[in-house]
Amino acid sequence: MNNEKQRYRELADFLKTRRAKILPSQVGLSSTARRRTPGLRREEVAQLAGIGLTWYTWLEQGRHIHVSSQVIESLSRVLLLDKQERNHLYRLANQPLPGDLPVYQGAVSPLLQHVLDSLDLCPSFYADQRWNVVAWNKAACTIFGDFTTMNARQRNVVWAMFTDDYFKDLYVDWTSHAKSLLGRFRLTCGKYVEDAWLNTFIEDLKIQSREFTLWWSLHEIQNDGSVFKQLTHPQVGLLEFESSSFDVPDGSGLKLFVHVPLPGTDSAEKMNRLVNV
Repeated sequence: MNNEKQRYRELADFLKTRRAKILPSQVGLSSTARRRTPGLRREEVAQLAGIGLTWYTWLEQGRHIHVSSQVIESLSRVLLLDKQERNHLYRLANQPLPGDLPVYQGAVSPLLQHVLDSLDLCPSFYADQRWNVVAWNKAACTIFGDFTTMNARQRNVVWAMFTDDYFKDLYVDWTSHAKSLLGRFRLTCGKYVEDAWLNTFIEDLKIQSREFTLWWSLHEIQNDGSVFKQLTHPQVGLLEFESSSFDVPDGSGLKLFVHVPLPGTDSAEKMNRLVNV
């Protein structure tokens, strides 16, 4: 057996063994029907992955057929593959591994949290490379909302900017800041254009936001980490900040976002009132 045939045989066997491991209930299917074999049926995998049953059957038979990255992602999702298994599937299908967007997991270190807590009048937070806020200080909650009560998507900076009416009222010039944020987000997308999570996130945002859909099509980019912000807070009125972002130099991919009350304004005094209620 030549190398090409062996690779497709390995691909077929890998799919069959992973299919046998999945309980119907794990993918939202009823498990009451009598089953001759463990795991999912071929037709169930094909239906859940959005591919033809005949084509999938050929795949499990080890036939020499082209398997696109889209199909690999669909099968990885249906078969509940972890990252290592998914990468193995890419190699067996003779497809280049996608550039996955790094994901930050777990709480930040006490040292990093201490930095946030020391910036008591400066709304500050850490965000990962998907723009998810992963840690914050009390000042940030007084301005951007109570992060402790939000789900993961609500804590995404880009999602909040384009879907939450609170932010449209908060920013004095929402359009300008939303476009600026989108330009910086676009740079992230350019690095990880094949990332499945990122592509799903973008499509979901298009459904939720007319402005995002319109401006996304313009392909504008921006890389300015320093921004002057004017915000209208519902309790204290106008706040003015110098906003900057900094890479955390520990290999985590995190960025620190700091909003410093603008000197010569009453913003620091207003922040003191908000934080020390």
